[in-house]
Amino acid sequence: MTDKAQGDEARRVIAENRKARHDYHVLQTWEAGVALLGTEVKSIREGRANLRDSYARVQGSEIWLYNVHISPYSHRGSAEHAEMRPRKLLLHRHEIRKLVGQTAEKGLTLVPLELYFKTGRVKVLLALAKGKKEHDKRETIRRREIDRETRSAMKSARRS
Repeated sequence: MTDKAQGDEARRVIAENRKARHDYHVLQTWEAGVALLGTEVKSIREGRANLRDSYARVQGSEIWLYNVHISPYSHRGSAEHAEMRPRKLLLHRHEIRKLVGQTAEKGLTLVPLELYFKTGRVKVLLALAKGKKEHDKRETIRRREIDRETRSAMKSARRS
């Protein structure tokens, strides 16, 4: 495997929106680039980004990312960026058209799941999601506990 091929597979996750998988049913995902300032990229490299309560919205023929908190870069000097400013997502035109049609449906929203580096560029894993009801959340938790108990029972049965 060449260095270029290894770089394509390498993905270093910086921030994860764990709450999104708890609050939404993920229907489909896309990888999008993010238009950032230099100090924002440096701050992200330091791991100072937070995706909690963030979302994406279609405006015209563009998709924007809101409520992503990127702390100021520690060695910034005079260059500074707004921590919570809207950031443009970079997608192909046909992908944007598809998302416009799907978000027009009732109850579907765009939620960022992960922020990561891929071949030196900041990418976001964007999900088309539908909100869970309270009983769905309880069902997910109950299923997770049953799986955990089953795994531990299997493990103890193998030891005997």
